[in-house]
Amino acid sequence: MAGSSFEYTVLTPSEEALRDEVREFLRTELPPGSYEPDLGMSATHSPEFSKKMAARGWVGMSVPRRYGGPERTAVDRFIVVEEMLRSGAPVGAHWVADRQTAPTIMKFGTDAQRERFLPAIAAGECYFSIGMSEPDAGSDLAAVRTTATRGDGGWFLNGTKIWTSGAHQNHWFIVLCRTSASEGDKHEGLSQLIVDLHAPGIEINPIPFLDGTHHFNEVVMTDVFVPDELVLGEIGRGWQQVNSELAYERAGPDRWLSVYACFEHLLRERVHGTPGARTAEVIGGITARFFALRNLSLSVSRTIDRGGAPAVEAAIVKDLGTMFEQDMIAALHDLWGAEPSLDAPTTGERMLARAVLTGPSFTLRGGTNEILRTIASRGLLGWYGLAGAR
Repeated sequence: MAGSSFEYTVLTPSEEALRDEVREFLRTELPPGSYEPDLGMSATHSPEFSKKMAARGWVGMSVPRRYGGPERTAVDRFIVVEEMLRSGAPVGAHWVADRQTAPTIMKFGTDAQRERFLPAIAAGECYFSIGMSEPDAGSDLAAVRTTATRGDGGWFLNGTKIWTSGAHQNHWFIVLCRTSASEGDKHEGLSQLIVDLHAPGIEINPIPFLDGTHHFNEVVMTDVFVPDELVLGEIGRGWQQVNSELAYERAGPDRWLSVYACFEHLLRERVHGTPGARTAEVIGGITARFFALRNLSLSVSRTIDRGGAPAVEAAIVKDLGTMFEQDMIAALHDLWGAEPSLDAPTTGERMLARAVLTGPSFTLRGGTNEILRTIASRGLLGWYGLAGAR
């Protein structure tokens, strides 16, 4: 693809050794039958497991050594995340802090903020949520109505955030808010604040999934005071910063591995001997798309390690990946031939039931397909020198 950074990518011997190390860790810590596997990043909040991963240097992997981190590469993180999600590991506690908060604070934060948060993130002891989406704003992230008003030594925050994963269990979230009038351009006048989820004035209301699980939340903020030292980056530069942050969450294995553990369990439980034609077709189709997406995603990580900024590629991977996840659910559901039950005796059927009920969220979190295709189309026009074409 002209102008793109999608290149066929293979792991080096040292990267394969890391993969083997992670697999051995999982065999020891999560032997088959000892736990209920999670669906990708909608994972169980387990501080104990997060701290065990952190002890291996697998949390806050981008954090520099001077801040207590392992300073590993994007490909190293890809390997760890891929193995964790394939196994359905309980990575929910540190997930957001590891994936995007740590690199965002490293990029835009003050020295004091880095000293305060990065060592705790790398130790698996500090957990973050995302404070972007709002009620009635849809996919228009710039339509935020949460405001921060200047006060003595800080800001008073008022507004509501929605779909805030893990807010009832995490410690902090980074809030995108309006600190000044837009003056005709709604992308101007936005800022980011690091907010204590236990501060006075915070109210957290659960938004349960259809399967009864609680992952999403509504967070209402009423005169929440945020001191100046917790302003992230520059006042008024929130739009530029938040778009940089979004790039961290769009091209990883979490965008195509949500249902993979379910797929593996169903195969073990249902396929014995040579599969029939229909089953073979489903297995072949899923496997082919899986490995294509894996290489696209891995190539994005390799590009990041080379100093690139593959925002367009990340949008493409996220769009293709979440569509693949929903197509996989439909194919497995059709192959199952009946409505799976949350109370089923087998792990695969229980996971499929959860996937059917929660799968519609996959193409919403991290940016809807329509938004991602807009980003991709604009980028592709630039690649082919057609940016001014009509």
